[in-house]
Amino acid sequence: MELNWLEDFLALAEHRNFSRAAAARNVTQPAFSRRIQALEAWVGTPLVLRSPQGVALNAAGEYLREQAGALVRNLQQMRRGALAAAGREGAALTIAATHALSFTFFPGWVRAHAPLETLGTLNLVSDSMTACERILLAGDADFLLCHHHPAAPARFAPEAFDSVVVGHDRLLPLSAPDAGGAPRWRLPAGPARLLAYSAPSGLGRILEATQRPGLEAVFTSPLAAALLTMARQGQGIAWLPASLAAEDLAAGRLLEAGEAGHAVPVEIRLFRPRRRQSPVAEAFWRAARR
Repeated sequence: MELNWLEDFLALAEHRNFSRAAAARNVTQPAFSRRIQALEAWVGTPLVLRSPQGVALNAAGEYLREQAGALVRNLQQMRRGALAAAGREGAALTIAATHALSFTFFPGWVRAHAPLETLGTLNLVSDSMTACERILLAGDADFLLCHHHPAAPARFAPEAFDSVVVGHDRLLPLSAPDAGGAPRWRLPAGPARLLAYSAPSGLGRILEATQRPGLEAVFTSPLAAALLTMARQGQGIAWLPASLAAEDLAAGRLLEAGEAGHAVPVEIRLFRPRRRQSPVAEAFWRAARR
């Protein structure tokens, strides 16, 4: 049995589609299918139910999914611990962070809680929420920094992961001004165009759970920075983190396009596995909780 078979299976359990799961794992679909078949042969029973509508896990597959996630994380942690013991670990601390927080919140926050000279080597991995969740679940990062809202919880089992609030933000509907200095696009009255987050985005997940504006999406991206640029150009309304849009709001390049009730308060949370981590990671966790 190979570790990448389990990682492939977890990707299939997440995406419920062979082609999307293969793309997420950066392999061809035929190769991905062969590895799933190899895992089923090793286990000794089918794990998934295939249909034109997609893939569902059978009872054996659900059981394996519950066990495989923890097993993959523990194996990755064991490898990193062995490398650390041998003095060959590439980074003393790895933090996955969503794109928007990597650009704005992270630099000042990490400096305030743990100066780089006390951390050794710090590795920041910046990606979409979906990718960051996968990175933490695979054991390839010690922590995940992300926006969070109770209506759209992260995909972590509470018995296996812990989190702490390290900041607060707001998602604001923003528009460029028109010639008269008013928002070019406004909620809720009048025609408006939505600059929307695509599926991998955690901010899109939050907005889907909390806002239903009924606007026509004319552009989608997983990157808040891309939506910021499009909103600045007057292409539509984008719900953007106040932390990311602060300079544009101060300069008048963007205006709030709706009443206060359209803003979405969000937390900034730091997630970690509950199992004990390296001394550097545990020290960082204690500092972040202060």
